[in-house]
Amino acid sequence: MQKPLIPFILLAALALGALFLFRGSNDMKPTTATHTDNSASIPAEVSALSSISPERQGLAKATFGTGCFWCTEALFQQLKGVQSVTSGYSGGKVKNPTYEQVCSGETGHAEVVQVVYDPKVISFVDLLEVFWKIHDPTTLNQQGNDVGTQYRSAIFYHDAEQKKLAEEYKQKLDKSGAFNRPIVTEITPYGEFYSAEKYHQNYFNDNSNQGYCQFVIQPKLDKFKQVFKDKLKKN
Repeated sequence: MQKPLIPFILLAALALGALFLFRGSNDMKPTTATHTDNSASIPAEVSALSSISPERQGLAKATFGTGCFWCTEALFQQLKGVQSVTSGYSGGKVKNPTYEQVCSGETGHAEVVQVVYDPKVISFVDLLEVFWKIHDPTTLNQQGNDVGTQYRSAIFYHDAEQKKLAEEYKQKLDKSGAFNRPIVTEITPYGEFYSAEKYHQNYFNDNSNQGYCQFVIQPKLDKFKQVFKDKLKKN
């Protein structure tokens, strides 16, 4: 005769009940772990992403000097494929320079923006097109009323391909007569980049009501959006 299944079913139910009770009691235990301790539970491959260089994430960098970095930053931020824009200093001989030191012209640095971008979305040539159009590359160490070596027109190339493309683009522009005077843009190897002080970052977005932003940057931004409307991020 087949044995009844009821005792076995009851035994299984009791076992499951004990299991859930144990799990529940663990979930309800008070903990003294700090927020930092909890973050240790994040998988290593996820938490490590923040320390992976942009290049290893399939991104690339471009470093441009076009005069005042407040204006340049605001324009490049609008482009599709641009992940970040950081204002800073490149091309000088002093480590970790301050804004005041750079403005003295004695450190040799140029005010630049470092652009991290996705080459699958926007190419370096696209960035060069923007670079040539948003400033005057024919005035030596000067952009408008800003005068000094820190305001020079410059491309700090990160690899041989960027150098080749920048030099070819410059030559074609000179031959085409796009500008009334020869282009004086410096095309030089990338060395060190020093991020500018915090108050320089995201300057236009954080100070849009300030006079310089209203009367200098905003008109440039409006014109930029008309010229490059097919390359802009969607709001």
